[in-house]
Amino acid sequence: MKFPKIKLVAFLVGSMLLITFTFYFYQIIYTPNVLVDRDDKLFVIKSGASYRKVLTDLGEQGFVNDMVSFGFLARLKNFDRSIFPGRYMLRRNMTNLAAINALMKGRQEPVNVTITNVRLMDDLEEKITKNIGVTPEEFQYAVQDFIDNNREGFTHENIMSMFIPNTYQVYYNVIPEDLVERMHTEYKKFWTEERKAKATAIGLTPIEVSILASIVQAETIKQDEAPVVAGLYINRLKKDIPLQADPTLVYAVGDFTIKRVLNQHKEVESPYNTYKYAGLPPGPINLPQIASIDAVLDYKASNYLYMCAKEDFSGYHNFARTLSEHNENASRYQRALTIEQRKGAALRRKKKTQS
Repeated sequence: MKFPKIKLVAFLVGSMLLITFTFYFYQIIYTPNVLVDRDDKLFVIKSGASYRKVLTDLGEQGFVNDMVSFGFLARLKNFDRSIFPGRYMLRRNMTNLAAINALMKGRQEPVNVTITNVRLMDDLEEKITKNIGVTPEEFQYAVQDFIDNNREGFTHENIMSMFIPNTYQVYYNVIPEDLVERMHTEYKKFWTEERKAKATAIGLTPIEVSILASIVQAETIKQDEAPVVAGLYINRLKKDIPLQADPTLVYAVGDFTIKRVLNQHKEVESPYNTYKYAGLPPGPINLPQIASIDAVLDYKASNYLYMCAKEDFSGYHNFARTLSEHNENASRYQRALTIEQRKGAALRRKKKTQS
């Protein structure tokens, strides 16, 4: 009689344990445990991160409530053998299972890479790698490898012309070589047959168009004036007259705080000194915007050879066909500048007296 009772007790205990473990496993798998009652949030797994590091970050950064249950299921799912670097969007009230699956299957959120307002290649390297797993140094090596092997005329001096300012989406764990190739692909997309035909009509290659566009961009802040400036420089190129573009001297000197180019700057020995050497410099002096590139391609035809800032300090320029006209424009500007400087000095003296 005792034996059946023991069996009954064992059965009941076993059933209770089974129910308990079943309920526990159900909770581990299906109960919300990630960002409970919080907003969706990006989680980053950096290149080379270990399984322990990933779990530590999930806990310390407030993604996971119960790390014991998460870690238990992660081990069962062999998550420790499937760590993929990247940026992952974890959702509000996500279950352990859903979060682990998202991380294991590499369901990454793309990263926006924006390149604009760049003056030097170093600036570009910093901007393009800012939010991804590639370091500036790794990107630099990949670019150099591209330069060494390309057959399209890209050199260390002009490589920046391959990068078209825009916002691009890539994955956090993109490898450096693929990132460079992506930029090369975007460059080829940008240079449509129509744009290439316009460049050919001017007598420039796409790389040369970008170099000229960088000078135009540095010369005028007025986009509606850019095609006129571009036309002026194209006239000089066709006549083999030195461009005499002040921004190229600033670039050659390497001091971007220079507000006014002086005669001493015109003596600097550099292929970017467009006072000494006719033609285009070997590379762009900044990263030209799409609007600046198109301003060159759609330049305004004229007979202009000279330009000088307007005397109203509006940011626009007076253009001239002859040197005598240009000298008159320059004299008007100098007179206006002298008057402004005197006004400024008088105002400073007045303030000093009042204080």
